[in-house]
Amino acid sequence: MTKTARSAPMNLATGLPMDRLPLRLPLPANHPEPVLDVVVPVFNEETDLEPSVRRLHAHLRETFPYPFRITVADNASTDDTPRIAARLAAELPEAEWIRLAEKGRGRALRVAWSRSRAPVLAYLDVDLSTELNALLPLVAPLISGHSDIAIGTRLARGSRVIRGPKREIISRCYNVLLRSTLAVGFSDAQCGFKAVRRDVAERLLPLVEDSEWFFDTELLVIAERAGLRIHEVPVDWVDDPDSRVDLVSTAMADLRGIARIGRALARGTLPTAGLRRATEGDPPGPLAAQLLRFGAVGVVSTVGYVLLYSVLRPVAGPQSANARALLVCAVANTAANRRLTFGLRGRGGALRQQAKGLVVFGLGLALTSGSLAALHRWAPGPARPTEVAVLVIANLVATLLRFLLLRAWVFTAAPRGNGTGAEPR
Repeated sequence: MTKTARSAPMNLATGLPMDRLPLRLPLPANHPEPVLDVVVPVFNEETDLEPSVRRLHAHLRETFPYPFRITVADNASTDDTPRIAARLAAELPEAEWIRLAEKGRGRALRVAWSRSRAPVLAYLDVDLSTELNALLPLVAPLISGHSDIAIGTRLARGSRVIRGPKREIISRCYNVLLRSTLAVGFSDAQCGFKAVRRDVAERLLPLVEDSEWFFDTELLVIAERAGLRIHEVPVDWVDDPDSRVDLVSTAMADLRGIARIGRALARGTLPTAGLRRATEGDPPGPLAAQLLRFGAVGVVSTVGYVLLYSVLRPVAGPQSANARALLVCAVANTAANRRLTFGLRGRGGALRQQAKGLVVFGLGLALTSGSLAALHRWAPGPARPTEVAVLVIANLVATLLRFLLLRAWVFTAAPRGNGTGAEPR
């Protein structure tokens, strides 16, 4: 993957660079073209392919209220799979197949999803381990505009799973490892039952390096770090005893993938540029609207500051009480302004923004502490109301300075095309 592809997401249909994701809107009820494209990646599946595709086709015909397509993605099979796939495409009007020269589930999904024009893209394993009744609940949040990605999960309450203890332990250990090392929020990265809106896939696919089994995990980590909405659907799942997956080699590849993503997170280079929704940009709306939101947050922060200072002043002294109250309110204020005033979502860049917010806090502390020191120098032993009034005035000046710095420095957008994938800061 070249640095250019990673730093400047391209529209897979037009080949042009893209900016923000459009607003997430529901799909029209009378969509003339296929709304859903279900990809079935296969490698040497001459036994299961035909019955599984026909079962999937019948299920969609009976239950899915929109036009659909089934795409069989053949991963360089050496048995009779290509012939069977071609016959199914000829016999079933909603089916087609593509042939890949190289193996890899991630590679098959990348190619199949990239060439599809359906607004919702999905995939499932050819063994149909996941009960098909979960397919409509999987894609419904994407059709309605509620979510960006949907995944089946075997580890949520309400899931029913039948599999051997070996696979159960491996699966749970893998997801615990993801949570502990990459701090992910999704519960099941490996379930072969996922869907994504095409506008999201167009941005995500050029950023995912893996072409094998880690493809799913990498896609989800990037999406989550970018603040995209991931919907989880509990599924009924029955283990396929004839699975061809090499657990040892797959586990080693997954560990290498986790280490690679972990390094990217530590360096702040995980590619999330171009994955923000139009309503989640910096700075949203005109300056006047931002000032109103900032002012509302500031009023609440000032009230909180005065209350904290009044409580701490008798026991900590004026300077210590001021510093402590201002620190608490500064952290809360930065978080509130990040979301409410500047419209930023997701965890990407939040730590860096809080660090910058603390620098701004230091300037505010210097201003208010300096005002307090000047008051005590000019009028030793001032009355408590006078002290509070001086601090409130100093805080108002500090608030104006804070807004200017938040807008111009803390929450500015990262330069596009720099290869870092940083979110607005």
